[in-house]
Amino acid sequence: MSGKSASERPYLSIGEVLGLLLEEFPDITISKIRFLESQGLIVPERTASGYRKFYDDDVERLKYILREQKEKFLPLRVIKDRLDTPATGIDRNVPRGIKNVTVATDTEVDDESDESAGKGAVDRSRSTLASTENGQASKGHPAARAVKAVPSIADRSPKRPAPPDPSDAVGRPATYSRSEIVSLSGLSEEGLVELEKFGLVSAHGGQALYDEHDLAIAEVAQGFADAGIDIRHLKAWKTAAEREAGLFEQRVLPVLRRRSPESRAESNELLDDLSDLGSRLRAIFVARALGPLRDPR
Repeated sequence: MSGKSASERPYLSIGEVLGLLLEEFPDITISKIRFLESQGLIVPERTASGYRKFYDDDVERLKYILREQKEKFLPLRVIKDRLDTPATGIDRNVPRGIKNVTVATDTEVDDESDESAGKGAVDRSRSTLASTENGQASKGHPAARAVKAVPSIADRSPKRPAPPDPSDAVGRPATYSRSEIVSLSGLSEEGLVELEKFGLVSAHGGQALYDEHDLAIAEVAQGFADAGIDIRHLKAWKTAAEREAGLFEQRVLPVLRRRSPESRAESNELLDDLSDLGSRLRAIFVARALGPLRDPR
């Protein structure tokens, strides 16, 4: 990370963002923030060394997501859809629920072909920001005053629906009927039958209802089908995931056996960290294996 102090930088580190959020969201962790990023709900910039850079709009977006979860108990899939779909009459380039975000228009981008024009655009953006909040500029950390052009979140986030937060289906009743799973995921009835045949999804309870995880799996399965990969091949992912979960279980069970008030929170945080590490390692191995198939850039 840069040697500059927080007061000298125009952005926040992930640890500094955590400090800002803890008062309102005492259960927030760095692992949770990283998970939201992995699901495409936030897309912070990176330094040359790979460290995350959070600006005012990133922090506001995080707060919006966490409030929707905390106050309305909404699944991440629904929150992401709301953020990616602005209300009628609102500029699509500005995520709903986010304040103080200045977006560069196509005309501005075309006009700003040299350094002096670029500086002029920054000055105009700062002027626009200063006029918000009843004409008063935001105060506090420099990140609250920083201005950056923010592309549509729909352009920055993954094309396909993000999988749910691991807690989305925990303690929640299954609510999706068979027809709803087919309709919402775009999967055919035959595709759903195949998913059940290979044990990838299953109906719950006497009413044969499906939960958030089943819907997310159906959505991903449809994406693979669109790409020409048969559903039967997805069994390999389930087998690998179960092996990974078994390894994590061995690490977490001793923590849970303490039966102390802190053990549950500690185990949840440990699971978040292990899941994040597993996802990153898996992505690295896949990227390395696919390297020979890619054109050099």
